[in-house]
Amino acid sequence: MLKGNAIVGQSGGPTAVINASLAGIIDGVKASRAIGRVLGMRFAIEGVLGDHLVDLSRQSAATIRGLRQTPSSALGSSRLKLKDEHFEPILQTLKKHDIRYFFMIGGNDTMDTIHRVVEHANRVGYAMIGVGVCKTVDNDLFGTDHTPGYPSAARYVALSILQGGRLARDMQRVDKFTIFQTVGRSAGWLPAAGALARRDNDTAPHIILLPERPFDEARFYQAVAAAEKRHGFVSIVCGEGITYADGTPVSASQTRDKFHNIEFGAMGGTSAAMMLHRMIANKFGWRGEFQVTESLQMAADDRATELDRREAYGCGQEAVRLAGRGTSGVMVTIERSAAGQPYRSTFGTIPLGKVAVNARPMPAKYITRDGMNVTPAFLDYARPLVGELPRYAELDLSRATK
Repeated sequence: MLKGNAIVGQSGGPTAVINASLAGIIDGVKASRAIGRVLGMRFAIEGVLGDHLVDLSRQSAATIRGLRQTPSSALGSSRLKLKDEHFEPILQTLKKHDIRYFFMIGGNDTMDTIHRVVEHANRVGYAMIGVGVCKTVDNDLFGTDHTPGYPSAARYVALSILQGGRLARDMQRVDKFTIFQTVGRSAGWLPAAGALARRDNDTAPHIILLPERPFDEARFYQAVAAAEKRHGFVSIVCGEGITYADGTPVSASQTRDKFHNIEFGAMGGTSAAMMLHRMIANKFGWRGEFQVTESLQMAADDRATELDRREAYGCGQEAVRLAGRGTSGVMVTIERSAAGQPYRSTFGTIPLGKVAVNARPMPAKYITRDGMNVTPAFLDYARPLVGELPRYAELDLSRATK
């Protein structure tokens, strides 16, 4: 059993529950016999390169407990891509602080960082154990049923569509359409969550555009016209990374204005939602609005789910348990009970190398044939994660009689 200290970092985009995983690791280390102190990387791997580490073992119990309800990345994050010249200074800092256990919370690139740093250390004779904790609101990590952070972000989207959809319905004489854009470059798990808002008189969203399916402008216009005819307004959810069939991002499209001038979306930092707004306005002459909340989906603690907090904390503790048993080179995963049974989750593992080189788009069984909606199978998958949504009062709006 290795004796030494542990280090932990948070990398990539934050989530509403990433600090719960951090708390799980800290508490796990405190309970470990093999591990001494736990140090935190300030701004992820940049903190190791710059020898800016934080002694998490000296933080108060109240502070660590409070992390479980604190959004964003308490240690600070980074998206630095490791280069060969980084490994030696990283190793020098790890040796200086007697680090033998290496934990990071993040996505694909983060798992690659753990894998490469620990492999390098072991290759040059410095024994280390590395375990990753999954995290991303995109839900696109390979080998896990879902990632901590996704349930809360999915609830954020579902509530936004539920509430924004009612606003769109009631304001249809003013704004004929609304477009809500989610984060998620190449996977549609977040925009798909908007479908959970549909029930009773809440019909929004009418169209869901997913990065897994190419955007077809002609078919899009047909769907928009059909939704307006049926509902009187149009509610659209899109992923930020939707593309045309040739791979060109919709956000960088060359839409022409009413004077046939090309509007270069990418030059002005245009979003997919903004481009869709221009398309509809130009095609139908309607007034509408678009909503781009960007990173708010990653840090909305007021919409975080208790299930998400609990699983995120558990993933952190499981990482330390695995490391204490000598397990290295893996990421902690979440495994779900069999289909048709009440939701229950356990923890598993997957090799870091597999996570680093694979992605997890939405499977075809979750996407309707026309590519602009989700199937009941997706709703069954997502409902236990997001939880119950509020039910609102409905006036009887039938025409009054004498």
